[in-house]
Parts: sequence; C-alpha cells; structure tokens
Amino acid sequence: MGIKIGGEIERVNGKEMSYSEFVERYMEKNQPVVLTGLMDDWRACRDWVTDDGNPNLQFFATHFGKSKVQVADCGTREYTDQKRLEMTVGEFVEQWRGDSVQEHCTAPSQAGGSKMLLYLKDWHFVKEYPEYTAYTTPMFFCDDWLNTYLDNYRMHNNPNIYSANNDISCSDYRFVYMGAKGTWTPLHADVFRSYSWSANVCGKKQWLFLSPSQSHLVFDRNMKNSVYNIFDDVSETKFPGFAKAIWFECIQEQNDIIFVPSGWYHQVHNLEDTISINHNWFNANNLRWVWDLLLRDYDEAKEYIEDIKEICDDFEGLCQRNLAANTGMNFNDFLIFLARISFANLIQLQYLSRKNGNHTQNLSPIAQHFTFNLVSIQKIASSISSLQDLTGSHGFYLDFKETLNDPGFIKLCAVLGKTYGTIHMQQNWNFDTKKAWIDDMKDLDVIGTCNSQVCTPKDLVMFILHALAESNGG
Repeated sequence: MGIKIGGEIERVNGKEMSYSEFVERYMEKNQPVVLTGLMDDWRACRDWVTDDGNPNLQFFATHFGKSKVQVADCGTREYTDQKRLEMTVGEFVEQWRGDSVQEHCTAPSQAGGSKMLLYLKDWHFVKEYPEYTAYTTPMFFCDDWLNTYLDNYRMHNNPNIYSANNDISCSDYRFVYMGAKGTWTPLHADVFRSYSWSANVCGKKQWLFLSPSQSHLVFDRNMKNSVYNIFDDVSETKFPGFAKAIWFECIQEQNDIIFVPSGWYHQVHNLEDTISINHNWFNANNLRWVWDLLLRDYDEAKEYIEDIKEICDDFEGLCQRNLAANTGMNFNDFLIFLARISFANLIQLQYLSRKNGNHTQNLSPIAQHFTFNLVSIQKIASSISSLQDLTGSHGFYLDFKETLNDPGFIKLCAVLGKTYGTIHMQQNWNFDTKKAWIDDMKDLDVIGTCNSQVCTPKDLVMFILHALAESNGG
C-alpha cells in the first residue's frame, strides 16, 4: 500500500524573519517549516564534518569516544520502537566504519555476517560536554521552558525511576543523532507532545509528516496502537483509516533546520550518512498539548489497573506513579513545574513594573510576553482544578517565599530573563544580584500571604490572578 503525498513543507530563510513573525506564522498555527541560514557559525559544522561533507567519525572517536550512548538497531523492532543497544561512541564509530566489533561491545553479532544498521539516538551531548559549545540555539527556539527547567530541577524525583548512575539520561531533551545512510526512525509524535527542532549538521533526511487533524488515521480500531512503518504493507483490517492519510514530504539538506510542531506524527529516513542536533521543548504556546497528553495517558494508566481499585490502599497514588513511569511526569510534577515557571515569570513582570516606576510599561512586548505566559498557565491550572477527583494531595506543595532562597530557582529566573531580553532585543534586561530580586519580591503583597503556599491547582490559579492584578496596578 503506497502513501499519499499531499504537499511539501515550506522553506524560509531564517535570517529574513523576525521572532514575532515565526511565532505568528508557525508556532501559534502549529505548522512545520524548514529554516535556512541559521547554522553558519556553529562549531559543530566545522569540527563534525570532513572537507567532503561527510561525518568526521575520527573526531568523535578521538574527543568523545568513551561516552556511553544508546544506539538503535534499525532492523529489529522491539515493542513500539527499535531495539536499543548500549555501547561507547568509539565502539559505535568502529561498527559504522565496518571494523571488527570489540569483544566487550554489547551489540550482538548477526547471523550470516550481515551488518546491522545502527543509529545513535538521544545522546545528551550538551549535558555531558557543557564546555564544548557545539552550537547556539536559534532565537526562534529559545523560549524553552522544558530544558531551562531541567537544567535546575528533575521533572520527577523518584529513585525507582531515576538513579545516580543514569543522571545524564534523564536530565534534558537536547540530543545528538548520528546514523549511516539507510538508518531511520519509526512513525511517532514527540515526547510530551512538545515542539521539536532538528538541525542537519551534515547529510540528508527524508521526513514524512501527518497533520494532527489526521493522526487518528494511523491508529487501530481501538485507538491503542499506531502504525510502526508507513512504508510497510499496512493491514487495512487492523488500520482501516491508514489509506486515507495525506502526508507532507520534506527533504532536509545539510544546514537545514526543521521546526516540528506539537502532535504532528512523523517518520524520518537518513538518505545519506547524517549527523543532526535535536531539541524537544515547550512553552506557553503549546502547553495545552502537554496537558492533553498527560490527561490521556493518565486515563489509560487508570484503566489498565482498574480491576485492583477496590483492593488498593492508594489507587490514585499508584496511577500517578505509573503515569510518571510511562510519560516522564505525573500531575504533581506538572503542577510544581507550572508553579515554578509562573513564579519566575511573575518576578520578571514585577521587576519590569518596579524598574519603570509605573504600570504603563506593561504594554511593552516583553511585558505582554510575561503576561501571556502567566495567563496560559492559569488556564491550564483551571482545567486541572476542574477535575475534582484528580486534585487530591499526592506530594504537590510549593512555598513561594521559600523558593526565593532556592539557588536553582534564582538561576532559572536569570536564564528566563536573559532569554526574553534577547527575544525582545532588550540586551540590558538582567538582574545584577540575587538580593535585588528578593528585595523587590518581598514588596509584592501576594508574598507572605496564605496564597504564597500552593498545594492545589486552585491555589495556583488564585496566586496568578492575584499577582497579575497587583502587577497591573489593580
């Protein structure tokens, strides 16, 4: 069964587009785009690529060869994904080159001497090599709440899920991918239904995209399992809607960056030996997608163990633990995340108001951005609050007064301030000292009241409404 190609993805010179234009045309409308001209000064484009445009495998083996990475065996399916192997970058490079695999490599030998198609995926390169600045995140993608938050906090603090020896593996969503011609990634939508961007340092990829409005067409009759490979002979009986799907095709060249919006299913094939840099991220514009996925996954987790509800001492707690294990966070993790991000945005807004001595400055683009962020969080918190049976206390607690003394939070505020200053071209937008922030926030009436302690989604809603009213002079 062939697939139907209905169009191509738009290509735009990133140097000729403003941030506000990108938001209006692609982020808000949730539309994919290929951006060019944004990788000219990247170190990765010099160090990682040979003079003839191929991956500089020797550079990786020499400088990063001892790093342990996850590698997908593209020829072997394991559940809904490709089988994963663990090896060092050096071993991966040897395998790619066709050299003999070292005896201690975890990759199994193939019958008949056939070679595996191995694809290095999800390498947390930035976390592992923070002093090596391989690239600079393009401005269009800098409003990244997910990775900014994970630079200072874990999304979920459960020792049964995270352990000291896999700290890097759960610390961020900034990745390097490396694969030979023929390697590929099965059909999927991105983690958390986040946005993603993917930059080709070298090589060429084929992308097939499916709009969220048609995503139901790649699922089975029960809406439980999706198609694994759209180029397989997909069963019409099992996937009755698949033949109706209309796909968008995109060929990504070297130095192209693709913006992948929330909820777009996609399958990717490396047409040449390829290295790419990929981030997953979300912010106020796609926060609703994250919450919708979390709620759907919660319903599935709850349904799966419904038969033990009557004999379980803490059924809701078990549902939340399973949700965190399957999705990467649960409701309480999400609420604490929202609370910290909202407080950080409030600090920016309050600082702006006090700095200018009046409230008219709140009409500025940067103030509107902070306000938009807070209103978006308030709407999500209201949605969570409306689900009465899900708002019980299972560890959700945050005291904003105590948070002001948290070094991680101070760093979070500093990075957010710098980010929005860059986006809105206010280069002097920064906080000189921690004391300046704290002194300013102590004057905010909402701090020191009962509302500064957030234990429920409703508390968070009321905190944001109160804080916004004060910042706006209400």
